[in-house]
Parts: sequence; structure tokens; C-alpha cells
Amino acid sequence: MTTLASSPFDALANSGSATVSDTIKPSPISPAGAVSVNRTIDVVALNTDDNYDIDAVAADDHAVHGSDRLSKSDRKLRIINLLAVLIPFAGFAGAMLLSWGYGFNWTQFGIFAGMILFTSFGITVGFHRLCTHKAFRTPAAIRYIFAVAGSMAVQGPVIRWCGEHRKHHHHSDTELDPHSPHMGENGSWGEGFKATMYGAYHAQFGWLLAARSRAGRGLGKYTKDLRQDPVLVAANRQFLFWVAMGLVIPAILGGVLTMTFMGALMGFLWGGLVRILLVHHVTWSVNSVCHLWGMKPFDSHDESRNNPIVGILAFGEGWHNNHHAFPTSARHGLRWWELDLSYVLIRALALVGLAKDIKVPDKERIERKLSVDRNRRKAS
Repeated sequence: MTTLASSPFDALANSGSATVSDTIKPSPISPAGAVSVNRTIDVVALNTDDNYDIDAVAADDHAVHGSDRLSKSDRKLRIINLLAVLIPFAGFAGAMLLSWGYGFNWTQFGIFAGMILFTSFGITVGFHRLCTHKAFRTPAAIRYIFAVAGSMAVQGPVIRWCGEHRKHHHHSDTELDPHSPHMGENGSWGEGFKATMYGAYHAQFGWLLAARSRAGRGLGKYTKDLRQDPVLVAANRQFLFWVAMGLVIPAILGGVLTMTFMGALMGFLWGGLVRILLVHHVTWSVNSVCHLWGMKPFDSHDESRNNPIVGILAFGEGWHNNHHAFPTSARHGLRWWELDLSYVLIRALALVGLAKDIKVPDKERIERKLSVDRNRRKAS
């Protein structure tokens, strides 16, 4: 949901188009031998007005990539990220134990479902399609609400999340991709079942526990336009506050609706920690599952896939090969049967005047790319 995810607590730990030549080494599902790729992508979003020196970007990324130093803040961040991954599991276990004697009722389900919808759309529509790729435009107030909702998903401050996702597109499934299931900093994870499972673990959340000096630094070049947006700067600065509110609000709702302490506790667990757990792993599945298993109608010069299960669970983010083929498209489900609830929300906002300049490739452009990619596969 698609990157798609940044480090959950970067803030606490720290208390244009271009042609890019990459080499993709053998991966668990790729043919043996290196594949030379001449990749033309919008590096930052991309369609911003900033002029980026792409050679300098690549050189800086390789310099960061080559550094083995792990700072004190990096080590602290790895511990915080580990807690951010494990605590929601503990919350799920607690919710299960309490539900055994207390039960699971419609009040808890409503809080759980409501918080899932709010925070998931904050990631899929807000962080991803609006802020990272600028696939449409909204008034500042709506942009701020989406940034708040995404912050409550506990996947990192909005500007860093966007920077890491732009870096992912720039280096997708190469050594410099922050969360490829195929490539680590030293090349391919290898071949066979064990290597594939390790790559899936790395892309799911293992990368959050790796050396952040390589995955998280050098993002300033990808976020210049975002750091000039006062709305996003404010939401970015308030990240920890909104993380806390994402736990406090469902607890208050549970207490008020039931007028009991147990209701407040169950609201905190189901609408807070369990909801975070679910949204985390659905979003992170776009990084892992959708770069390993599924259909690949477009030649996107990487291993992105369309996965119908993730497509539904992640509100359209699982049509990931479509997204990598047309990164600035507000619509990821390009065929009528590819359900994309995030795009439905964007169209609904447009109907009431809260979204405009929505970018979607026309049918002719889609068919032209499909035809070119089919011919290229036949020729190879």
C-alpha cells in the first residue's frame, strides 16, 4: 500500500524525468546473468518543477550505499523500529485474550474498521498518490488531513516516507532499492526457496531493521518540493503527536460509546494496536508480495507485479506493475475488473470539488505500451 513504507519512528530517533542505467543481478525468480536496463522514469513524483542533477543523485546514492558506518541514531532507530514492529503483535495477542472473556462486538468492529479506512487511505491516497507522485491536487486543508491520516498509520513522517518511495522508484529492484525482495546492498539474495523467503522478509519489514545509513540517508534530493510545502512540513513535524492520537482517539471512542474502562481498553487495542498491525503488513505486502508473485502485463524494468489479493486488501495498491508502468497515474487499477478503492475515493473528492488535475493514462496510451512491451518480449 505501495511503498511503500518508511521507518515508523524516524523523528524520534533523530531527537523531473531522467534516464538512469541500472544493472539487475540474478534474483530468486530472474534468469541467471545480469540484465542491463536503460530506465526512463520520473524520479521525483514526479512531474515537479525542480531540476535534478540525476548523475549527482546516483553518485550520492552510491556513496551512501558504500558507507559501512552506523551512527548512534541509526542504532537507536533500529531498536525503535523493532519495537514498532513487535508492539502491535503484542496488542493483537492482548486483544485476543481479552476478547475470549469479554467478546468482540459491533462497537469494537466499527472503531477497528473506521480507523483502518482512515489511516489506510492516508497512506494509499495521501502519502502515496497525492504527496509522492502528485497524481492529483487538493486544497491545503485536504492535503493536511491526508498527511495526518497517514501519520496515524505509523509508517514514518510524510516527507521521509515520500522520499524513500521516490528512491524506490529510482532504483527499483537494484542494490540501492531500500526494500527489494530480490536485491540487497551486495547484490542478489540468491536463488531457491530460502533466498526467496529471506528476500520477502527483507522487503516486508526486515529493511526497517537494517543499516539505515544506507536505506534512509540522501533523501533530501528526493524531497525538495515537499519541504517547500508548509502543510506537509507541519504534518511532518507533528508526526509523533498524530501517532499518539491514533491510539488515544479509538480508546476515547470505545470508552464514550460503552461508558466502561473495558470499552476504552478494547478501543485502544482494536482501533489502535491491532489496526496498526494490519495496515502495516498490508502496506508492506506491496513491497514484498507485489515484487515476487503476480502478473506482469507491462515491462517496467523491474520485478513489480499485479497481485489481485493485495490489490483488494491494499485498496488498489496491489496493481503494482500498473503503477510502476505509469507512476504518476492516480488510478492503479487500469482495467474495469481491477478494483481500486483509492481511485474511487479520489473521484469522489473530485465530484465535490476537492480534487482536480487528476492524472490517468488514456486507453490509447495503455494499449500502445502493452503492444510495445509484448513485441519487446517476443524479440527477446
